Amino acid sequence: MNDIPISVLFSILGMLILLSGFFSGSETALVSLNRYRLKHLVSSGHKGAQAASSLLERPDRLFGLILIFNNFVNILASAIATVIGLKVFGQAGIAIATGALTFVILIFSEVTPKTYAAQYPEKLAFPAAYILKFLMVLFYPLVLFINTITNGLLRLFGIHKQDNNDSLSPEELRTIVNETGSLIPEKHQKMLLNILDLEAVKVEDIMIARNEITGLDMHDSWEEILNQITHSLHTRLPVYKNDIDHIYGIIHVKKALSIISNPHAGKEDLKKIIAKSYYIPEGTPLNQQLLNFQYNKRRVALVVDEYGDIQGMVTLEDILEEIVGEFTTDPADTLMKEVHKQDDGTILVDGSANIRDLNRMMGWHLPTDSAKTINGLVIEYLESIPEPGTSVLIGNYPIEIKQVTGNTVKTIKIDHRINQEAINSSTADV
Repeated sequence: MNDIPISVLFSILGMLILLSGFFSGSETALVSLNRYRLKHLVSSGHKGAQAASSLLERPDRLFGLILIFNNFVNILASAIATVIGLKVFGQAGIAIATGALTFVILIFSEVTPKTYAAQYPEKLAFPAAYILKFLMVLFYPLVLFINTITNGLLRLFGIHKQDNNDSLSPEELRTIVNETGSLIPEKHQKMLLNILDLEAVKVEDIMIARNEITGLDMHDSWEEILNQITHSLHTRLPVYKNDIDHIYGIIHVKKALSIISNPHAGKEDLKKIIAKSYYIPEGTPLNQQLLNFQYNKRRVALVVDEYGDIQGMVTLEDILEEIVGEFTTDPADTLMKEVHKQDDGTILVDGSANIRDLNRMMGWHLPTDSAKTINGLVIEYLESIPEPGTSVLIGNYPIEIKQVTGNTVKTIKIDHRINQEAINSSTADV
Protein backbone atom coordinates (compact mmCIF):
# COMPACT_ATOMS: atom_id res chain seq x y z
CA MET A 1 0.00 0.00 0.00
CA ASN A 2 3.01 2.31 0.29
CA ASP A 3 2.92 2.93 -3.47
CA ILE A 4 -0.76 3.92 -3.47
CA PRO A 5 -1.36 7.69 -3.34
CA ILE A 6 -2.91 9.04 -0.14
CA SER A 7 -5.85 10.49 -2.11
CA VAL A 8 -6.72 7.02 -3.39
CA LEU A 9 -6.41 5.57 0.12
CA PHE A 10 -8.75 8.25 1.46
CA SER A 11 -11.23 7.45 -1.32
CA ILE A 12 -11.13 3.74 -0.52
CA LEU A 13 -11.49 4.49 3.21
CA GLY A 14 -14.53 6.70 2.57
CA MET A 15 -16.13 3.98 0.45
CA LEU A 16 -15.50 1.38 3.17
CA ILE A 17 -17.07 3.65 5.79
CA LEU A 18 -20.16 4.04 3.61
CA LEU A 19 -20.34 0.28 3.11
CA SER A 20 -20.05 -0.23 6.85
CA GLY A 21 -22.92 2.20 7.37
CA PHE A 22 -24.97 0.36 4.76
CA PHE A 23 -24.56 -3.03 6.44
CA SER A 24 -25.15 -1.63 9.94
CA GLY A 25 -28.23 0.27 8.83
CA SER A 26 -29.59 -2.69 6.86
CA GLU A 27 -29.38 -4.92 9.90
CA THR A 28 -31.30 -2.43 12.06
CA ALA A 29 -33.85 -1.72 9.32
CA LEU A 30 -34.67 -5.38 8.75
CA VAL A 31 -34.99 -6.07 12.46
CA SER A 32 -37.16 -2.96 12.96
CA LEU A 33 -39.71 -3.90 10.30
CA ASN A 34 -43.26 -4.33 11.56
CA ARG A 35 -43.78 -8.06 11.02
CA TYR A 36 -47.55 -7.74 10.57
CA ARG A 37 -47.30 -4.89 8.08
CA LEU A 38 -44.58 -6.89 6.32
CA LYS A 39 -46.93 -9.86 5.97
CA HIS A 40 -49.59 -7.57 4.56
CA LEU A 41 -47.17 -6.12 1.99
CA VAL A 42 -45.98 -9.60 1.02
CA SER A 43 -49.55 -10.75 0.42
CA SER A 44 -50.08 -7.57 -1.65
CA GLY A 45 -47.22 -8.53 -3.96
CA HIS A 46 -44.64 -5.95 -2.82
CA LYS A 47 -41.32 -7.21 -4.24
CA GLY A 48 -39.10 -5.50 -1.68
CA ALA A 49 -41.23 -6.84 1.18
CA GLN A 50 -41.05 -10.33 -0.31
CA ALA A 51 -37.25 -10.14 -0.49
CA ALA A 52 -37.02 -8.87 3.10
CA SER A 53 -39.44 -11.53 4.32
CA SER A 54 -37.43 -14.35 2.71
CA LEU A 55 -34.27 -13.07 4.42
CA LEU A 56 -35.97 -12.83 7.81
CA GLU A 57 -37.13 -16.43 7.57
CA ARG A 58 -33.57 -17.42 8.47
CA PRO A 59 -32.27 -14.60 10.70
CA ASP A 60 -29.17 -16.60 11.64
CA ARG A 61 -28.03 -16.64 8.01
CA LEU A 62 -28.99 -13.00 7.51
CA PHE A 63 -27.00 -11.81 10.51
CA GLY A 64 -24.13 -14.06 9.55
CA LEU A 65 -23.99 -12.50 6.07
CA ILE A 66 -24.22 -8.92 7.36
CA LEU A 67 -21.61 -9.43 10.08
CA ILE A 68 -19.18 -11.11 7.69
CA PHE A 69 -19.18 -8.10 5.37
CA ASN A 70 -19.46 -5.51 8.13
CA ASN A 71 -16.46 -6.88 10.00
CA PHE A 72 -14.50 -7.35 6.79
CA VAL A 73 -15.16 -3.74 5.78
CA ASN A 74 -14.33 -2.37 9.25
CA ILE A 75 -11.08 -4.36 9.54
CA LEU A 76 -10.01 -3.32 6.03
CA ALA A 77 -10.85 0.30 6.85
CA SER A 78 -8.75 0.04 10.01
CA ALA A 79 -5.80 -1.28 8.00
CA ILE A 80 -6.06 1.51 5.43
CA ALA A 81 -6.44 4.14 8.15
CA THR A 82 -3.27 2.81 9.80
CA VAL A 83 -1.35 3.10 6.52
CA ILE A 84 -2.59 6.67 6.07
CA GLY A 85 -1.63 7.51 9.65
CA LEU A 86 1.89 6.13 9.20
CA LYS A 87 2.35 8.07 5.96
CA VAL A 88 1.19 11.35 7.41
CA PHE A 89 2.25 11.26 11.09
CA GLY A 90 4.79 8.47 11.29
CA GLN A 91 4.64 6.06 14.25
CA ALA A 92 2.28 8.40 16.14
CA GLY A 93 -0.14 8.05 13.24
CA ILE A 94 -1.17 4.57 14.43
CA ALA A 95 -2.77 5.99 17.58
CA ILE A 96 -4.17 9.00 15.73
CA ALA A 97 -5.66 6.81 12.98
CA THR A 98 -7.18 4.44 15.56
CA GLY A 99 -8.86 7.25 17.50
CA ALA A 100 -10.04 9.12 14.41
CA LEU A 101 -11.39 5.99 12.69
CA THR A 102 -13.22 4.92 15.85
CA PHE A 103 -14.97 8.30 15.98
CA VAL A 104 -15.78 8.31 12.26
CA ILE A 105 -17.15 4.74 12.25
CA LEU A 106 -19.17 5.42 15.40
CA ILE A 107 -20.83 8.51 13.88
CA PHE A 108 -21.10 7.67 10.17
CA SER A 109 -21.24 3.85 10.18
CA GLU A 110 -23.13 3.04 13.36
CA VAL A 111 -25.19 5.70 15.17
CA THR A 112 -26.39 7.74 12.18
CA PRO A 113 -27.40 4.88 9.82
CA LYS A 114 -28.91 2.83 12.62
CA THR A 115 -30.93 5.79 13.92
CA TYR A 116 -32.24 6.50 10.42
CA ALA A 117 -32.98 2.80 9.87
CA ALA A 118 -34.91 2.55 13.14
CA GLN A 119 -37.05 5.56 12.20
CA TYR A 120 -37.61 4.65 8.54
CA PRO A 121 -37.03 0.88 8.34
CA GLU A 122 -38.96 0.28 5.12
CA LYS A 123 -37.06 2.94 3.16
CA LEU A 124 -33.76 1.17 3.81
CA ALA A 125 -34.77 -2.45 4.36
CA PHE A 126 -36.61 -3.07 1.09
CA PRO A 127 -33.89 -1.76 -1.29
CA ALA A 128 -31.16 -3.35 0.84
CA ALA A 129 -32.97 -6.71 0.72
CA TYR A 130 -32.24 -7.03 -3.04
CA ILE A 131 -28.50 -6.50 -2.49
CA LEU A 132 -28.37 -8.80 0.52
CA LYS A 133 -30.23 -11.56 -1.33
CA PHE A 134 -27.71 -11.35 -4.16
CA LEU A 135 -24.80 -11.51 -1.69
CA MET A 136 -26.48 -14.40 0.11
CA VAL A 137 -26.55 -16.43 -3.10
CA LEU A 138 -23.01 -15.44 -4.03
CA PHE A 139 -21.43 -16.18 -0.66
CA TYR A 140 -23.82 -18.87 0.55
CA PRO A 141 -21.10 -21.51 1.21
CA LEU A 142 -19.20 -19.06 3.47
CA VAL A 143 -22.38 -18.04 5.31
CA LEU A 144 -23.35 -21.68 5.77
CA PHE A 145 -19.88 -22.51 7.09
CA ILE A 146 -20.01 -19.67 9.65
CA ASN A 147 -23.54 -20.59 10.74
CA THR A 148 -22.60 -24.24 11.17
CA ILE A 149 -19.83 -23.26 13.56
CA THR A 150 -21.97 -20.78 15.53
CA ASN A 151 -24.93 -23.16 15.79
CA GLY A 152 -22.59 -25.90 16.96
CA LEU A 153 -21.22 -23.62 19.69
CA LEU A 154 -24.75 -22.73 20.78
CA ARG A 155 -25.70 -26.39 21.03
CA LEU A 156 -22.52 -27.00 23.01
CA PHE A 157 -23.79 -24.53 25.61
CA GLY A 158 -27.27 -26.09 25.62
CA ILE A 159 -28.91 -23.38 23.51
CA HIS A 160 -31.20 -24.81 20.86
CA LYS A 161 -32.78 -23.03 17.93
CA GLN A 162 -36.46 -22.16 18.35
CA ASP A 163 -39.05 -21.57 15.67
CA ASN A 164 -40.20 -17.99 15.21
CA ASN A 165 -43.51 -17.44 17.00
CA ASP A 166 -45.33 -14.35 15.75
CA SER A 167 -48.62 -15.24 17.44
CA LEU A 168 -50.08 -12.67 19.82
CA SER A 169 -51.86 -13.15 23.11
CA PRO A 170 -55.16 -11.29 23.64
CA GLU A 171 -53.36 -8.89 25.99
CA GLU A 172 -50.68 -8.12 23.39
CA LEU A 173 -53.29 -7.64 20.68
CA ARG A 174 -55.24 -5.34 23.00
CA THR A 175 -52.09 -3.24 23.49
CA ILE A 176 -51.55 -3.02 19.73
CA VAL A 177 -55.14 -1.85 19.18
CA ASN A 178 -54.77 0.77 21.93
CA GLU A 179 -51.58 2.10 20.36
CA THR A 180 -52.92 2.42 16.82
CA GLY A 181 -53.92 6.01 17.60
CA SER A 182 -55.58 7.77 14.67
CA LEU A 183 -54.86 4.86 12.30
CA ILE A 184 -58.11 3.24 13.44
CA PRO A 185 -61.18 5.36 14.35
CA GLU A 186 -61.93 5.41 18.08
CA LYS A 187 -65.29 3.71 17.57
CA HIS A 188 -63.66 0.87 15.66
CA GLN A 189 -60.95 0.55 18.30
CA LYS A 190 -63.62 0.16 20.95
CA MET A 191 -65.38 -2.51 18.90
CA LEU A 192 -62.14 -4.47 18.48
CA LEU A 193 -61.43 -4.26 22.20
CA ASN A 194 -64.98 -5.38 22.96
CA ILE A 195 -64.44 -8.44 20.76
CA LEU A 196 -61.30 -9.28 22.74
CA ASP A 197 -63.25 -8.86 25.98
CA LEU A 198 -65.93 -11.36 24.93
CA GLU A 199 -63.84 -14.21 26.31
CA ALA A 200 -63.92 -12.69 29.81
CA VAL A 201 -67.70 -12.20 29.83
CA LYS A 202 -70.11 -15.08 30.46
CA VAL A 203 -73.66 -15.45 29.21
CA GLU A 204 -75.03 -14.96 32.73
CA ASP A 205 -73.43 -11.51 32.76
CA ILE A 206 -75.71 -10.25 29.99
CA MET A 207 -78.70 -12.60 30.11
CA ILE A 208 -82.26 -11.50 30.76
CA ALA A 209 -83.08 -12.80 34.24
CA ARG A 210 -85.84 -15.41 34.36
CA ASN A 211 -88.17 -13.10 36.28
CA GLU A 212 -87.83 -10.51 33.49
CA ILE A 213 -88.39 -12.86 30.55
CA THR A 214 -91.33 -11.89 28.38
CA GLY A 215 -93.10 -14.90 26.90
CA LEU A 216 -96.40 -16.45 25.92
CA ASP A 217 -98.24 -18.35 28.65
CA MET A 218 -100.42 -20.94 26.92
CA HIS A 219 -102.49 -21.06 30.08
CA ASP A 220 -103.77 -17.56 29.29
CA SER A 221 -106.91 -16.97 27.29
CA TRP A 222 -106.72 -16.79 23.50
CA GLU A 223 -107.58 -13.09 23.60
CA GLU A 224 -104.67 -12.35 25.94
CA ILE A 225 -102.30 -14.33 23.74
CA LEU A 226 -103.50 -12.46 20.64
CA ASN A 227 -102.99 -9.12 22.35
CA GLN A 228 -99.49 -10.04 23.51
CA ILE A 229 -98.39 -11.23 20.06
CA THR A 230 -99.86 -8.18 18.35
CA HIS A 231 -98.12 -5.71 20.67
CA SER A 232 -94.86 -7.62 21.20
CA LEU A 233 -91.64 -5.60 20.95
CA HIS A 234 -89.60 -8.76 20.41
CA THR A 235 -89.02 -10.90 17.33
CA ARG A 236 -89.00 -14.21 19.22
CA LEU A 237 -90.84 -15.21 22.38
CA PRO A 238 -90.54 -18.26 24.64
CA VAL A 239 -93.77 -20.23 24.98
CA TYR A 240 -94.58 -21.93 28.29
CA LYS A 241 -97.42 -23.07 30.52
CA ASN A 242 -97.86 -21.38 33.90
CA ASP A 243 -94.14 -20.62 34.33
CA ILE A 244 -90.86 -20.63 32.41
CA ASP A 245 -89.87 -24.03 33.85
CA HIS A 246 -92.65 -25.66 31.79
CA ILE A 247 -91.54 -24.39 28.42
CA TYR A 248 -92.75 -25.57 25.03
CA GLY A 249 -90.16 -23.76 22.94
CA ILE A 250 -89.57 -20.51 21.06
CA ILE A 251 -92.03 -18.90 18.66
CA HIS A 252 -91.28 -16.45 15.86
CA VAL A 253 -93.66 -13.50 16.22
CA LYS A 254 -93.79 -12.86 12.45
CA LYS A 255 -94.96 -16.43 11.82
CA ALA A 256 -97.43 -16.16 14.69
CA LEU A 257 -98.93 -12.98 13.21
CA SER A 258 -99.61 -14.76 9.92
CA ILE A 259 -101.45 -17.51 11.81
CA ILE A 260 -103.55 -15.33 14.12
CA SER A 261 -104.73 -13.34 11.10
CA ASN A 262 -106.98 -16.35 10.48
CA PRO A 263 -110.14 -15.81 12.58
CA HIS A 264 -110.48 -19.58 13.07
CA ALA A 265 -106.94 -20.02 14.45
CA GLY A 266 -106.36 -21.27 18.00
CA LYS A 267 -103.67 -22.35 20.44
CA GLU A 268 -103.12 -25.64 18.63
CA ASP A 269 -102.22 -23.75 15.46
CA LEU A 270 -99.61 -21.75 17.36
CA LYS A 271 -98.09 -24.90 18.82
CA LYS A 272 -97.35 -26.14 15.30
CA ILE A 273 -94.84 -23.34 14.68
CA ILE A 274 -93.07 -23.52 18.05
CA ALA A 275 -89.36 -24.24 17.58
CA LYS A 276 -87.48 -26.49 19.95
CA SER A 277 -85.81 -24.73 22.86
CA TYR A 278 -82.04 -24.25 22.75
CA TYR A 279 -80.32 -24.55 26.13
CA ILE A 280 -76.82 -23.40 27.11
CA PRO A 281 -74.87 -23.59 30.40
CA GLU A 282 -74.55 -20.35 32.35
CA GLY A 283 -70.74 -20.37 32.35
CA THR A 284 -70.38 -20.17 28.55
CA PRO A 285 -68.07 -17.31 27.39
CA LEU A 286 -69.64 -14.91 24.93
CA ASN A 287 -67.07 -15.55 22.20
CA GLN A 288 -67.89 -19.26 22.31
CA GLN A 289 -71.63 -18.64 22.41
CA LEU A 290 -71.40 -16.37 19.39
CA LEU A 291 -69.88 -19.29 17.47
CA ASN A 292 -72.50 -21.66 18.92
CA PHE A 293 -75.31 -19.43 17.67
CA GLN A 294 -73.75 -19.43 14.22
CA TYR A 295 -73.15 -23.19 14.18
CA ASN A 296 -76.63 -24.10 15.45
CA LYS A 297 -78.32 -21.36 13.37
CA ARG A 298 -80.02 -19.99 16.47
CA ARG A 299 -80.72 -16.49 17.75
CA VAL A 300 -82.19 -17.21 21.20
CA ALA A 301 -80.95 -19.51 23.98
CA LEU A 302 -82.20 -20.35 27.45
CA VAL A 303 -79.49 -20.27 30.11
CA VAL A 304 -79.55 -23.14 32.63
CA ASP A 305 -77.53 -23.85 35.77
CA GLU A 306 -75.82 -27.09 36.73
CA TYR A 307 -79.14 -28.58 37.82
CA GLY A 308 -80.85 -27.77 34.53
CA ASP A 309 -83.03 -25.02 35.99
CA ILE A 310 -83.63 -22.04 33.71
CA GLN A 311 -81.82 -18.94 34.96
CA GLY A 312 -82.45 -16.56 32.09
CA MET A 313 -82.38 -16.01 28.37
CA VAL A 314 -79.74 -14.60 26.02
CA THR A 315 -80.09 -13.55 22.39
CA LEU A 316 -77.70 -13.02 19.51
CA GLU A 317 -78.52 -9.31 19.66
CA ASP A 318 -77.39 -9.19 23.30
CA ILE A 319 -73.94 -10.45 22.31
CA LEU A 320 -73.68 -8.14 19.31
CA GLU A 321 -74.54 -5.19 21.56
CA GLU A 322 -71.52 -6.10 23.69
CA ILE A 323 -69.42 -5.47 20.58
CA VAL A 324 -71.05 -2.50 18.87
CA GLY A 325 -73.00 -1.01 21.78
CA GLU A 326 -76.72 -0.56 22.21
CA PHE A 327 -78.62 -0.48 18.92
CA THR A 328 -82.11 -1.77 19.72
CA THR A 329 -82.91 0.69 22.51
CA ASP A 330 -81.81 4.10 23.68
CA PRO A 331 -79.28 3.58 26.54
CA ALA A 332 -80.47 6.77 28.25
CA ASP A 333 -84.09 5.59 28.24
CA THR A 334 -83.09 2.20 29.61
CA LEU A 335 -80.96 3.79 32.30
CA MET A 336 -83.69 6.19 33.47
CA LYS A 337 -85.97 3.25 34.26
CA GLU A 338 -83.51 1.97 36.87
CA VAL A 339 -81.55 5.07 37.92
CA HIS A 340 -83.16 8.14 39.46
CA LYS A 341 -81.03 11.18 40.26
CA GLN A 342 -82.00 13.10 43.39
CA ASP A 343 -81.84 16.82 44.08
CA ASP A 344 -79.09 16.34 46.69
CA GLY A 345 -76.79 14.67 44.13
CA THR A 346 -77.34 11.10 45.30
CA ILE A 347 -78.78 8.44 43.01
CA LEU A 348 -81.54 5.90 43.63
CA VAL A 349 -80.97 2.61 41.84
CA ASP A 350 -83.37 -0.30 41.39
CA GLY A 351 -82.06 -3.52 42.88
CA SER A 352 -82.60 -5.32 39.56
CA ALA A 353 -80.17 -3.00 37.74
CA ASN A 354 -77.32 -4.81 36.00
CA ILE A 355 -73.96 -3.83 37.52
CA ARG A 356 -72.03 -3.98 34.24
CA ASP A 357 -74.57 -1.68 32.56
CA LEU A 358 -74.40 0.75 35.47
CA ASN A 359 -70.62 0.85 35.40
CA ARG A 360 -70.58 1.40 31.65
CA MET A 361 -73.28 4.07 31.55
CA MET A 362 -72.47 5.92 34.79
CA GLY A 363 -68.68 5.58 34.70
CA TRP A 364 -68.66 3.69 38.01
CA HIS A 365 -66.42 0.83 39.13
CA LEU A 366 -68.68 -1.37 41.22
CA PRO A 367 -67.38 -4.96 41.62
CA THR A 368 -68.54 -7.37 38.92
CA ASP A 369 -66.63 -10.48 40.02
CA SER A 370 -69.65 -12.57 40.98
CA ALA A 371 -72.96 -10.75 41.51
CA LYS A 372 -74.68 -9.47 38.39
CA THR A 373 -77.27 -7.11 39.90
CA ILE A 374 -77.23 -4.50 42.65
CA ASN A 375 -79.53 -6.71 44.72
CA GLY A 376 -77.13 -9.65 44.38
CA LEU A 377 -74.11 -7.47 45.16
CA VAL A 378 -75.60 -6.14 48.41
CA ILE A 379 -76.87 -9.53 49.62
CA GLU A 380 -73.59 -11.24 48.73
CA TYR A 381 -71.59 -8.59 50.60
CA LEU A 382 -73.78 -8.61 53.73
CA GLU A 383 -74.47 -12.37 53.55
CA SER A 384 -78.03 -11.69 54.68
CA ILE A 385 -81.20 -9.87 53.66
CA PRO A 386 -80.67 -6.32 54.97
CA GLU A 387 -83.17 -4.10 56.69
CA PRO A 388 -84.15 -0.73 55.17
CA GLY A 389 -81.78 1.97 56.41
CA THR A 390 -78.73 -0.33 56.45
CA SER A 391 -75.60 1.33 55.06
CA VAL A 392 -72.59 -0.42 53.58
CA LEU A 393 -69.41 0.60 51.73
CA ILE A 394 -68.79 -1.51 48.62
CA GLY A 395 -65.89 -0.67 46.33
CA ASN A 396 -65.61 2.78 47.98
CA TYR A 397 -69.23 3.49 47.10
CA PRO A 398 -71.47 4.34 50.12
CA ILE A 399 -74.69 2.37 49.63
CA GLU A 400 -77.84 2.80 51.72
CA ILE A 401 -80.67 0.27 51.45
CA LYS A 402 -83.89 2.22 51.00
CA GLN A 403 -86.48 -0.46 50.26
CA VAL A 404 -86.63 -4.23 50.72
CA THR A 405 -89.43 -6.37 49.34
CA GLY A 406 -89.60 -9.93 50.64
CA ASN A 407 -86.12 -11.37 50.15
CA THR A 408 -85.06 -8.81 47.57
CA VAL A 409 -83.38 -5.42 47.85
CA LYS A 410 -85.78 -3.24 45.89
CA THR A 411 -84.05 0.16 45.97
CA ILE A 412 -80.71 1.53 47.13
CA LYS A 413 -79.20 5.00 47.34
CA ILE A 414 -75.61 5.61 46.18
CA ASP A 415 -73.62 8.75 46.90
CA HIS A 416 -71.11 8.38 44.07
CA ARG A 417 -69.60 11.82 44.82
CA ILE A 418 -67.76 10.45 47.85
CA ASN A 419 -66.11 7.81 45.68
CA GLN A 420 -65.08 10.46 43.16
CA GLU A 421 -63.57 12.59 45.94
CA ALA A 422 -61.57 9.57 47.14
CA ILE A 423 -60.26 8.96 43.60
CA ASN A 424 -59.28 12.61 43.20
CA SER A 425 -57.54 12.63 46.60
CA SER A 426 -55.58 9.49 45.79
CA THR A 427 -54.55 10.94 42.40
CA ALA A 428 -53.40 14.17 44.07
CA ASP A 429 -51.29 12.21 46.58
CA VAL A 430 -49.52 10.43 43.75
